[in-house]
Amino acid sequence: MFPDAFEKVAAALQRLPGVGAKTAQRYVFSLMQMGDEVKDVAESIAALAKLHRCPHCGFLTDEELCSFCKDKDRDPTRIMVVAYDQDVAAIEKTNGYKGLYHVLNGVISSAKGIYPEELNMDTLFDRLDGVHEVIIATPFTMDGEMTALYLDRLLKDKEVEVTRLAHGLPMGASLDYADEFTLLQALDHRRSLEEEK
Repeated sequence: MFPDAFEKVAAALQRLPGVGAKTAQRYVFSLMQMGDEVKDVAESIAALAKLHRCPHCGFLTDEELCSFCKDKDRDPTRIMVVAYDQDVAAIEKTNGYKGLYHVLNGVISSAKGIYPEELNMDTLFDRLDGVHEVIIATPFTMDGEMTALYLDRLLKDKEVEVTRLAHGLPMGASLDYADEFTLLQALDHRRSLEEEK
């Protein structure tokens, strides 16, 4: 019914989570009403193709290393392990953590067929030289807890303290939905996984 260009963009938008056919059409109409500004939107979206994973920590970057790995003011003796890029953004909003990050790009989930070898874990163990603390900040879900326990087991042989964010965050919550105060409290009151056993 609509021109091919319209249908093509609508079909592409439907690949986004929660976007059905009608919503995609509304988005395309909104984009068309932007006039010449739609070119800026298209260029911004095209620029996403230049993003890649930092070879050290797995966070998104458009340079060789991400901004955190390049930052000499970050504390290299601490690494916080998170599941997703948006978790880094949530922690950074607190202004309470100045160490480095490691992004797994997911969590272990046997139900979804996601196993440890599919996550960004190997490079974490290559980064432990000089590290005193690994803070596990995976989601407080069954899969996040399974991932935390798996990492704790692997890190037992290493000369590093393993801590977990305090459970000031509700079970089942994702870090990117938590407010800064809750995240800051969870970070300040983190404790060793040994204490939870």
